[in-house]
Amino acid sequence: MRILIAPDKFKGSLTAAEAASAIAEGALRVYPDAEAIQFPVADGGEGTLEAAVAAGYEERLNAVVGPILAPVGAAWAIRKDAFGGATAVIETAQASGLAHMDPTPANALRAHSYGCGQLIAAALDAGATEIVLGLGGSAMSDGGSGALRALGLKPLDAAGNVVPLGGGSLAQVVQLDISGLDPRLGAVTFRIAVDVQNPLVGSDGAAPVFGPQKGADEDAVELLDAGLRNWASVLRQATGRDVNVAGAGAAGGFPAAFLAFSNAALEGGFELVAGLTGLAAKLAQADLVITGEGSLDSQSLTGKAPIALADAAQSLGIPVIVVAGRILVTPEDLAKHGVVAAAQLLDVAGSPEDAVANAAKYLAWATSQVLEGA
Repeated sequence: MRILIAPDKFKGSLTAAEAASAIAEGALRVYPDAEAIQFPVADGGEGTLEAAVAAGYEERLNAVVGPILAPVGAAWAIRKDAFGGATAVIETAQASGLAHMDPTPANALRAHSYGCGQLIAAALDAGATEIVLGLGGSAMSDGGSGALRALGLKPLDAAGNVVPLGGGSLAQVVQLDISGLDPRLGAVTFRIAVDVQNPLVGSDGAAPVFGPQKGADEDAVELLDAGLRNWASVLRQATGRDVNVAGAGAAGGFPAAFLAFSNAALEGGFELVAGLTGLAAKLAQADLVITGEGSLDSQSLTGKAPIALADAAQSLGIPVIVVAGRILVTPEDLAKHGVVAAAQLLDVAGSPEDAVANAAKYLAWATSQVLEGA
């Protein structure tokens, strides 16, 4: 029996790779002769880099400017192909993540994506011909302006001065000096992984929907949304491209800058990562799939990695078992996606705190229990 073990991260307790190891331990207790193939997955947000490295990409580390100017160490990955090209994988959270700043109104206005641009420059220096951008966990609402600043763009105010970094300054931009913009941007393909359909601006846009998570209060949200509206207008004037499209509101509007100035396409996160890592080939060889994540809820049913994987397995007639920290959907909901059995850590741990603190132990235990009962 070939068991494909492909969980997403258990946020706050286990990485996807650690979860896969624990699930494999539990599965082999029940089926000791099985081939347990550990294959961490992601949906284009945090964990994308980890999935790429697990699939054979070379991890690299650069010192970059963090979202509020303090330096941070940021990882990314690259893999060369047989034709002289190379694909790089960059997560916005690595350089410009919310984990690098306190979510206050002031910081929400200051936060920027400059460090992401530095990682893109490093990838270009390494020979990348394709760059995959994983969005999620970001601190900024700057429309990707900071990243382009790191790549040579100069956003100018009415007096011809370069505006400060951060989404709070975007309303001051009246024109763009593109004379120093890295010409390699036109020669590389950007594939941007998104798992939301929010536009750049408006009531469903980046600032109103995601700004409060980054510390923005009502006044800051209003300033950020106004800035992003102006940024979209300036980008349209400079390039003729409308960047206020579905998905452009992800990661504080980060895609907008690259939709304007590069060969960029927005793609569904799970499908992009699955193709990037070779998941389809592994899935085709499996007799059983075990997947999961920290919290399986209604959002999971909208295309997050575990359910997207379950759908793919169902199309091939492969049964799926889900093991999660907690499950907030019904068995009937899961059955529609080909899930034949499910278990949650809360049923075997002594308390929610115990489940988080000892997640690996309980994940192995829950896996063995659900397999024995399946």
